Amino acid sequence: MNRYFRMAAAGAIMATAAMTAEAQQVQGFVHQQSDASGYEWPTDTAVINKLDQWRDLKFGVLFHWGLYSVPGIVESWSICSEDVDWISRQGNMPYEEYKKWYWSLADSLNPTQFDPTQWADIMADAGMRYAIFTTKHHDGFCMFDSRLTDFSIAKGPFAGNEKSDVTRHVFDAFRDKGFSIGAYFSKPDWHTEWFWNPEFATPNRHINYKKERHPDWWKRYQDFTAGQLGELLSGRYGRLDILWLDGGWIKGDDIGLDSILLEARSGRHPGLISVDRSIRGRNENYQTPERGIPEKQLSYPWESCITLSNDWGWVPDAPYKSPEKVIALLAETTAKGGCLLLGVGPTAEGLIEPEAEWRLRAVGEWLRRNGEAIYSTVTTPIYNDGNVWFTASKDGSTLYAIVTPAEGEAMPRQITWNGNEPKGRMTLLDGGRKLSYSTDCNGVTRVNLPKGVKAGPLAIKFRKR
Repeated sequence: MNRYFRMAAAGAIMATAAMTAEAQQVQGFVHQQSDASGYEWPTDTAVINKLDQWRDLKFGVLFHWGLYSVPGIVESWSICSEDVDWISRQGNMPYEEYKKWYWSLADSLNPTQFDPTQWADIMADAGMRYAIFTTKHHDGFCMFDSRLTDFSIAKGPFAGNEKSDVTRHVFDAFRDKGFSIGAYFSKPDWHTEWFWNPEFATPNRHINYKKERHPDWWKRYQDFTAGQLGELLSGRYGRLDILWLDGGWIKGDDIGLDSILLEARSGRHPGLISVDRSIRGRNENYQTPERGIPEKQLSYPWESCITLSNDWGWVPDAPYKSPEKVIALLAETTAKGGCLLLGVGPTAEGLIEPEAEWRLRAVGEWLRRNGEAIYSTVTTPIYNDGNVWFTASKDGSTLYAIVTPAEGEAMPRQITWNGNEPKGRMTLLDGGRKLSYSTDCNGVTRVNLPKGVKAGPLAIKFRKR
């Protein structure tokens, strides 16, 4: 946890999700999961097909990288003037002075070591299949070459670099690795005068004026935001698979999202998945519970977005999750019918630091041996018993049991679960060794593990009786 930001212990806990302990320690504001009754299946066949393809991917990465990466603080939020425990400011500067300091970080972000091929190589080796990049966070600083503002990495000290249009190079590097591509974009923009107008104070995350009194300001904000989305969807950044819209206190309807999506889908981005986060209805094609996993299986598309460390962006000396923890999160989300989007923060220099890299590569090593139990699987009615999570092949003929022992726990000689009674041959996915097992009259299965099985997560393949 970085030293500037703390969360109130009883912060916003998702009512319908079982939140991890980490989530209750590091950040007070999270986007809650939309209610199940609010999910609206798309009617566009291309979007439905794209969603089906996305649900098979299971594992993705979300990059937060921007001004906040220079000092290594929580992304954007320190410039939001809300009196909550988890928003504190470096050096206890007066608010207006602090905002000026924060904006001035645009003169310091010069990532001369920026290497998107390194990012893509690591994430591909980690077994990830889709990538979402933060093109603009709430602070309004663009990680793409926007023609509508000078508040952009392409206009500062990095302007002369051949990779100054950062978003394009990130997307190209991940496309070359076969990833599905998503653009994160914040609808709120605290830097533009048409959202936070300098005529008034900025008391909270919302616009700081009354739309009714200043309809011209509001219209300029709408046109500015729609214009920037138009830039991202223009074709300059290639074909996008996902438009991941953050900042749920501004709705897609506020910026004309319907027409933006219609134009995009009928042109360069057929089947574009829209994720208007926490805005229930037609433009939230999949839901995004943050920093936690829903308590039960869900039948509609969803994704848990969870950080590799305690923060979305890079912070110094981050307490990263272990590979075993990430695998356990992936097993649980998959068994419950979702995808896992793992947040990784590149350094201010533009690299993935070694402490994150080795953990991610270890996850990928496990997935190369056991990924059959994760990728392109579907749910099964009995999906969990203790630390065992179950998935199924598309035709339902094969089941997988993913065992996720507690970190540091010695591997037991026997795995036990209730239900999902097997028949015939049972094997370890890693190496294909045959396993002996028995099932009693109460439906309890006991699987005997051979000697030499390493401690840690493992996956078992079998047919259901």
